[in-house]
Amino acid sequence: MNTFRPSQRITFMLGPLVFLIMVLWPGTWVSDTMDPVMAVAAWMIVWWIGEAVALPVTALLPIVLFPLMDIMDIGAVTANYANPIVFLFMGGFVIALALEHVQLHKRIALSILKITGTKANGIVLGFMLATALMSMWISNTASTVVMLPIALSVIHLLIDDADGFTKKDQNFALSIMLGIAAAANIGGMATLIGTPPNSVMLAFINDQFQLDIGFLQWMLMGVPFSLIMLFIAYVVIVKVFYPSGLGTLKSSEAVIETQLKKLGPISKGEKTVLVIFLLTALAWIMRSSLNHWFPGLGLSDTLISMIGALAMFTVPLNLKQGSFTLSWEATSRLPWGILILFGGGLALADALSGAGFIEMVGNFMASKDHWSFWLVTTILVTLILFMTELMSNVALVTIMLPVVVGVAQGLDAPLLTLVIPVTLAASCAFMLPMATPPNAIVFASGHVKVHQMVRTGLALNFISVIVLMLLAYLVVPFLF
Repeated sequence: MNTFRPSQRITFMLGPLVFLIMVLWPGTWVSDTMDPVMAVAAWMIVWWIGEAVALPVTALLPIVLFPLMDIMDIGAVTANYANPIVFLFMGGFVIALALEHVQLHKRIALSILKITGTKANGIVLGFMLATALMSMWISNTASTVVMLPIALSVIHLLIDDADGFTKKDQNFALSIMLGIAAAANIGGMATLIGTPPNSVMLAFINDQFQLDIGFLQWMLMGVPFSLIMLFIAYVVIVKVFYPSGLGTLKSSEAVIETQLKKLGPISKGEKTVLVIFLLTALAWIMRSSLNHWFPGLGLSDTLISMIGALAMFTVPLNLKQGSFTLSWEATSRLPWGILILFGGGLALADALSGAGFIEMVGNFMASKDHWSFWLVTTILVTLILFMTELMSNVALVTIMLPVVVGVAQGLDAPLLTLVIPVTLAASCAFMLPMATPPNAIVFASGHVKVHQMVRTGLALNFISVIVLMLLAYLVVPFLF
């Protein structure tokens, strides 16, 4: 079956064509220094937007093109792919993999559902809380995949009951599905490792401006923001658009108990992973205090991440049998492509910065001194929030960050006050099934129609703009 869409075929050919036109053009586009970088950037942007090839494949273009075009030597280019921030997220991915490997994430999710009770609205809230909590530490795709079969088991109880699958039952099923998708996207924003746009942003500001954001520092903003958005999403879905009016679903308790019994008693592997995970998270949160108490320790978030990852591979479950918490074979499921994507984005940003792109955008914005910073911020947040419905949020942030930084410099505004809300906006994809994997997964369940997702998603998108602007105005300047 041919799955290569016409738009992919067009952009596949368009990318190198635009590159060649820009390189071979007899005149100058911007400047002799900027033109070759802009040509490579144009090729990468066309392929990223059109998804002509896998996103990480596009991210490899700088390794080949930058040395050939004398933009940067290969050592300088590849250094971006080994940036410390890349290893921060590699360690985070390994820890997430271990949580999934021993099914600890599923046990935690089921335990939360057990606590939230058997009332219909409470069940929806439980699914949303469990999904969001998992998405803080593992990918939003994985957290959705874990929750979906449990949700479907609860929904099937309503399909098979005496009165059949009524309108109220359908609204309940729809609420659970939309709730899981929204929570998977929202939860990831709470931590630096929860969603790729956060990591792209951190790597960019760290590489270009030597700015560092601590794990606890981000969570002081990210957790309250995610809780507020989670509450808003719950109200919009359950109270405003799709109220079920169902009361207590006692049979749902049996489903949760059955799932917990299938997991059996907590295993040694789960206990080991839980201890390593909690110690790693605690070290992230306490990093500044630990460095203060133990001068010369030199802990960084990346170092803590790699210590946690290494512990997953080296803490034995049974030393005689050579059994460890996680085997290297399990890393076949590690999202290596995302790590390459980080590197490619950093390489492109490094070249753009070196060629003077950020200064160029800054100078343009400086000439528009009558433009309000908050108006520009609102426009950028809204633009990126709706663009993320149509293209990869990682690619979008990678492309837009140099532009956003240039705008901030041109307006003489605090960098992070603009960069952080714009980055978070890229994860607010609630409207379309193709916008993000969680949306696609719940849509594939058959309980959600496109117009239903668009209806709630549009409302959540506009509310997100308001919340992000309040965050930029009231919180970011005080924490960063």
